[in-house]
Amino acid sequence: MLLAFDTSSAAVTVALADPTSGEIVASSTTVDALRHGELLAPAIAAALEKAGCTPRDLTRIAVGVGPGPFTGLRVGLVTARTMADVLGIEVAGVCSLDVLARQSSFSLPVAVATDARRKEIYWALYDGPAADGSRRRLEGPAVDRPADVAHVLSGLPVIGRGAVLYADALGVADTDVVEYPSAEVLATGVATGTLEVVAPDPLYLRRPDVTLSGGPKSVLPK
Repeated sequence: MLLAFDTSSAAVTVALADPTSGEIVASSTTVDALRHGELLAPAIAAALEKAGCTPRDLTRIAVGVGPGPFTGLRVGLVTARTMADVLGIEVAGVCSLDVLARQSSFSLPVAVATDARRKEIYWALYDGPAADGSRRRLEGPAVDRPADVAHVLSGLPVIGRGAVLYADALGVADTDVVEYPSAEVLATGVATGTLEVVAPDPLYLRRPDVTLSGGPKSVLPK
């Protein structure tokens, strides 16, 4: 079985799928930006129970690598890496914006914009869907203020929470009702090879808020 989950947004989304066909056998999504750590493990356990499986039945793990807020994103990545190490199986990372692009119902090129907090968005541009449903990323991911990239997204349908929060500032042509990445789409895309797999490392687009110390300071008067 293939276990997939994403915690890069306010949603904690989990899915269990056939590792070859990508057919979903169990899934759940809960939107709660403050409880990723409390929600992920029980959601995984519930999916396994519903499918009549145990962790030893897992053959692969897929996880969204962001971009996303540090606290929520690390919950998913640490869980994926730990489970994969204990079980001795592969963990496949996928850019969470790529997952959202696959969820779009538009048959044209689209933009993805998610909430980066600090009044900013994570964004990327994608080509129209191929015959297998995959989309090629043309630009991004990047993080900017909505007004600073409005000219880039202008005229494109936009999918994601950022399009909902900053629709006026972005001046988008159309929006999609999908706001958060889906573990079902993540699982199916990885199983069928229609989502690009990357290392399971966090995709951070900002500099850390802390800096290295400049060394000890003298307390003696000069």
